Amino acid sequence: MRIIGIDPGLRSLGWGVIEARNGRLSHVANGQCKTEGRDLAMRLLSLHTQLSAVMAHYAPDAAAVEQTFVNRDGAGTLKLGQARGIALLVPAQAGLSVGEYAPNAVKKAVVGVGHADKKQVEHMVKLQLPGCAPAGPDAADALAIAICHSFHTATANRLAAAIGAGR
Repeated sequence: MRIIGIDPGLRSLGWGVIEARNGRLSHVANGQCKTEGRDLAMRLLSLHTQLSAVMAHYAPDAAAVEQTFVNRDGAGTLKLGQARGIALLVPAQAGLSVGEYAPNAVKKAVVGVGHADKKQVEHMVKLQLPGCAPAGPDAADALAIAICHSFHTATANRLAAAIGAGR
């Protein structure tokens, strides 16, 4: 299964594509969509256009997006939420279901602790995806989101198989 992880951001939206096959993970590609334009509408359009091109090029089977955390700056949180809307919309337009994960859940799945810092996340991503060179911290986070989704999908599949075998 090919999975795209997306780390929403208004200035830089990170993305990472991995393959999950027979319990093994491999890196396909990663990058960052940098917004262009001065006003919010043009920046969101820029993210949509760039992420749509990534989706068309790598043709993932599944998508996962990090949930937004609310901070003290309400206006900033709202803008981040709008970028997250693009991150949810583009995979949905491609017909994919989208998994959503809290930042702490992603860190716990990849690092083992829910309050890991960005350097720890990037280090563990590189360990789990040998030869991977993230394009930046947002791309590393996106790869971590994809890894988290692969773990959750594998667990759900094992559970469904166990339940099916018990009937």
